[in-house]
Amino acid sequence: MRPIKKLIFLFIVWGIYTPVTLYAYTERNLLQNQISESELKSTLLLNQSWVTYPAYEERQKWDIFLGEYKDSLIHYGEQLLNYQWKTIPATAYLEFERSGDREIMETPFGENNNALMTFMLAELAEGKGRFTDQLINGVFHSCEMTSWALAAHLITQPTHRALPTPEYQLIDLTAGDLGGLLSWIYYFMHKEFDKIDPEISRRLQHELETRIMEPYLNNDNFWWMAINYKGQMVNNWNPWCNSNALMTFMLMENNVDKLSQAVWKSMQSVDKYLNYVHADGACEEGPSYWGHAAGKALDYLCLLKRITGGRIDTFHEPQIRAMGEYISRSYVGNGWVVNFADASAKGEADASLIYRYGCAVSSPEMKQFASNLAKSKKLSFNGRDIFRSLEAISVNEALKQETTSNQKPDYTWYPDTEVYFQKTKHAFFASKGGYNDESHNHNDIGTFSLWIDNTPFIIDAGVGTYTKQTFSNERYSIWTMQSDFHNLPKINGASQQYGKQFKASRIQASPKHFSLDISTAYPPEAGVKEWIRDYKLNEHTLIITDKFRLTEIKGTNIIHFLTQGKIQIEKDFVKINNNNTEIFLYFDPQAFEVSQDEITLTDKRLSNVWGKRIFRLVFKAKERTLQGKYLFKIKYQ
Repeated sequence: MRPIKKLIFLFIVWGIYTPVTLYAYTERNLLQNQISESELKSTLLLNQSWVTYPAYEERQKWDIFLGEYKDSLIHYGEQLLNYQWKTIPATAYLEFERSGDREIMETPFGENNNALMTFMLAELAEGKGRFTDQLINGVFHSCEMTSWALAAHLITQPTHRALPTPEYQLIDLTAGDLGGLLSWIYYFMHKEFDKIDPEISRRLQHELETRIMEPYLNNDNFWWMAINYKGQMVNNWNPWCNSNALMTFMLMENNVDKLSQAVWKSMQSVDKYLNYVHADGACEEGPSYWGHAAGKALDYLCLLKRITGGRIDTFHEPQIRAMGEYISRSYVGNGWVVNFADASAKGEADASLIYRYGCAVSSPEMKQFASNLAKSKKLSFNGRDIFRSLEAISVNEALKQETTSNQKPDYTWYPDTEVYFQKTKHAFFASKGGYNDESHNHNDIGTFSLWIDNTPFIIDAGVGTYTKQTFSNERYSIWTMQSDFHNLPKINGASQQYGKQFKASRIQASPKHFSLDISTAYPPEAGVKEWIRDYKLNEHTLIITDKFRLTEIKGTNIIHFLTQGKIQIEKDFVKINNNNTEIFLYFDPQAFEVSQDEITLTDKRLSNVWGKRIFRLVFKAKERTLQGKYLFKIKYQ
């Protein structure tokens, strides 16, 4: 097989080229059930009458709207006045195929887009035209690019190569983001551009129609749309791309027939995502993706509500509220979050986004959680999402006045997604069932994490920097994806396997108790009939019990625990010290030989969270038996 053909397997976790049968999918169709296609047209607000921000020339209103942020936005723009727009050579795209390096193309592209955003906000803040020339430079620079998509995503174009082709305009995450940003630039600045040269606005409008609007209406084959749904995975790409496409149409299209067609198509597509997300609202991609998954769903639903004059409103739906509150439930404290799948254990939660979501669904829990976060962070304008930045400014004063407290419950169980959270005075415990074919999947059925006083002890390493290997048929050769590097057993010498059929069973969940049979997450060669992993949590102890029955003896049972901290192995316990806090992991010395592996972290995405190394405790069973029980007790203050 030629190397390029292997790239066809890329994005296996995103459902591209490799259809995945869902573990569960419910045709709720929350959006389409609110209104018919024929009724939709009469609700649409035309000529951008839905926009809530001042027009560019309304200087006093901008002063009031921006308030304390006006001077800093101008300052950011001043710092970039001499910005040199980055050219992305063809070899930067080809490098993804050659070495798997994404950053060589993505970094300069991102810097250009961030500069565009900075100049737009600075010009809105000052209103004197000082940043307009650089805006024009950035607009034309973007218009001259062959594609607004990333090299890592361009392989889904018909050529299956990383170099963009002008005949096929791919809408991916960044193409959508840039389309949304340029649409706002057109909306705010086209009159000012016309004073300089009408060609600027004409060209910008042409490119937005060619790159976003026409492909969106005419191409049903973008995998994230899920229009031709055949059981493939639907993840954060769906609301992310749809929210940007909808925003572009709302800002650029005033033909009611075309606008209605685009809005209806977006509703059909986003319904596929809302149908895929379980009714319990958990984000199977983890908290790191919440802002791009549920958060982008919020952006989309807000835009949809505005363009229909409030006629379509789903914020009263229990699922939509639960999707929002997942971010507050999965927050441990001190910046730590539950990080199943490709999520990072350190979360950079967006307080303004969470507050907006809390207001939309009337969740005191989310609003107060956002207030807690906002006390330690300043409003950020990084990135290319001008809509979120303006929305953040619009709620800033209300967020400042919000009560600071924590109303989330001690116990949360997501029965559909099979994610479990339990907190006590000192401990936060998380575990999961599910299946090994979830979005951004790791083979991790039955794993757990444990924090004591907001300090991580038993951990999930997370994921390293994305390369072409990450989303390919080689994904599970990466150590962070394997069950042997989660807090799980190796059974009869076999590890968990990838696939929808490898899942949890016989789950029991209640406050301070969670158990499941993980034998069904292992392949036939494991020779396991039953493996009940049982967790019991009280104020000072976590008890972990593995009760098993094998059909034959083929190898050795090994129990793994990943940890951060200084390890001291004694006769019948392991002491772990992290950040001057200690836990004691007790075990039966008659049952196990204990050792530790040091895992050096050379990937910055991992080392930025954990430091230079983490450790894996290896408990190797001394006896091989067809049935038995292993007991571990983790004690803490």
